[in-house]
Amino acid sequence: MKYTLITGANGEIGHSLVERLHQRGDNIIAVDLQPLDETVAAKCAITYSGDLGNITNEQLYTELEKLDITEIYHLAALLSTSAEKNPGLAQHVNVGGTIRLLELARTTGKRIHTAVKFLFPSTIAIYGFTSVEAKKSAGKVKEDEHTLAHTVYGINKYYCEQLGRYYDRHFMQLSAEKENGYVDFRGVRYPGLISAFTVPTGGTSDYAPEMLHAAAQGKAYSCFVREDARIPFMAMPDGVDAIVRLAEAPKEHLTRNIYNIAAFAPTAKEIADKVRELYPDCDIQFKPDIKRQGIVDTWCEDVDDSTARADWNWQASFDFERTFKEYLAPNIKQRYS
Repeated sequence: MKYTLITGANGEIGHSLVERLHQRGDNIIAVDLQPLDETVAAKCAITYSGDLGNITNEQLYTELEKLDITEIYHLAALLSTSAEKNPGLAQHVNVGGTIRLLELARTTGKRIHTAVKFLFPSTIAIYGFTSVEAKKSAGKVKEDEHTLAHTVYGINKYYCEQLGRYYDRHFMQLSAEKENGYVDFRGVRYPGLISAFTVPTGGTSDYAPEMLHAAAQGKAYSCFVREDARIPFMAMPDGVDAIVRLAEAPKEHLTRNIYNIAAFAPTAKEIADKVRELYPDCDIQFKPDIKRQGIVDTWCEDVDDSTARADWNWQASFDFERTFKEYLAPNIKQRYS
């Protein structure tokens, strides 16, 4: 039996991805530190949580190495804000866990004589600017521009992008026998993701979903960035659609391993105004946290996703208006009714 492995299956992307791949008919192995929600677990063939849900636990790999895993979606990570508070743990989880999964993919691919697809969610946190002026003048950045991350999370992700490319194209290139070609590494650089169904868990771009979920519950919200702060965002359905569509794209059509994907790039004030349209009585204040605002200021205002459009016909379905009107408003209302 062939399996699809999802790490971090209980997270923001994981819930939606499990649903999508279950509908596709995949036999899903779900891994997460926390016990999976019952509705998520019911769609999986095998689940690991607790100690065995830790992607740095060697016992987990003793179990996984017995299985014919043909696709890996590696979502588990310590996100930006949490990572800055504990850089050592971030390195251990974000880099150490990725290396171990790449090794699992390589050895499995070699055993089953088929390259294992390794889908990697990277981030706009890999970009870095030294001033707001430089950020504004750069406009939409391409994949190979301004890759000087200022956070350990961004640095971790960029390093793992390069590791994935190495495993895909150059692994043990001096070996007498062929050792590369057993990992088919593909990734997208996500903008901030906004979900109607899961509560954000420590990302520096989470001011947008935090704002919305607070308003829906009638809670006041103090936004930790300035009104003019601008970074790219995306509705969760498009985020899931992007990584699945990249996985399904023919390898010969792909010109790179990592792709920018874009949807919309509003200011924090524009997001707040949209939330106020949905919840006129909501209380949203702007009280910038100097340190967290400083991180957001190093990230790009928007990305150039023309290569993804050309290589695998990527295009977001949800623009700013549709995200709020058709995705967030009805689902958030139902969630908190």
